[in-house]
Amino acid sequence: MRTGIRHAALAAAIAALPLATAEAQTLRFMTGPQGGVWVPLGGALKNIWEQNIPGIAIQTLPGAGVANVRGIDEGRAELAFGNSITTVDGLNGAEPFPRKVTKVCNLGNLYPQYFQVVTLADANIRRIEDLRGKSIAVQPRGNTAEVITRHILQAAGMSYSDVRVNFQASYTDAVGLMKDGHAVAFTLGTTIPASSVMDLASARAIRFVDLTPYAEAMKRINAGYNLGPIPANTYPQQTEPVPKIVYSAHLMAACDQPEERIYRMVELLFANLSVLTPINRALERLTPDAAAQDIGVPMHPGAARFYRERARS
Repeated sequence: MRTGIRHAALAAAIAALPLATAEAQTLRFMTGPQGGVWVPLGGALKNIWEQNIPGIAIQTLPGAGVANVRGIDEGRAELAFGNSITTVDGLNGAEPFPRKVTKVCNLGNLYPQYFQVVTLADANIRRIEDLRGKSIAVQPRGNTAEVITRHILQAAGMSYSDVRVNFQASYTDAVGLMKDGHAVAFTLGTTIPASSVMDLASARAIRFVDLTPYAEAMKRINAGYNLGPIPANTYPQQTEPVPKIVYSAHLMAACDQPEERIYRMVELLFANLSVLTPINRALERLTPDAAAQDIGVPMHPGAARFYRERARS
């Protein structure tokens, strides 16, 4: 009888295993293109959250600003990085979004992003207008940097019909074209210094296009565009500050994610800044007050509660 009881208990324990496993929830986290900072930053957050929040697993996926907003709104992801300008476009249903997004909530403003136009020094390109007839490497259609590329061409009175466009899936692929001389410029939107630009500068002499002449026209296209300098010596061969178009990177989630879970995720982000800042030095300046700034995206209730409590403490 005792043997039968032991066997019955073991069978009951085994039967319970699938149920316990099913309770663990996989959250899909859309990051960015290879060669940008969102990929390693997303990997670090994945590790932090999985180690400290029982019952969840994080699956990191490649992405980009526009694709990430649509991914959350269409139920293909629960977490993502975003860019303020394109997320607001999504909420407004502005191009390139086919309709207004309704399921995207902000978790916090993170750091400035820089839209950079990098050229081969021997191509003698000093203005956007000098790209006319030249081959440029650009992210796939609909990604944030691709949208900004169209806007910067528009600000210069141009369009894709005036250049030869090579759409590349990643910044790494774009740099490969530049190294081989198959493109004379590439555009990217990321933090500084970008690893892809550092990689290119190690192989070819490069130059950055000053975007000051296009700032007012860019502001008319999207009010979220601002002008800000890349400090001197951020990159090799860059001895002077270079004005670029600046916007904000932020972290977002599906609005239906549980409040307590999101509260804990935001809490862990700030508790582990020492782990995240070596990946992106811009996070050294991140504070709860800065993260809570209104960028035109509704704050998730869990994140809002965290920032309210921090403001009172």
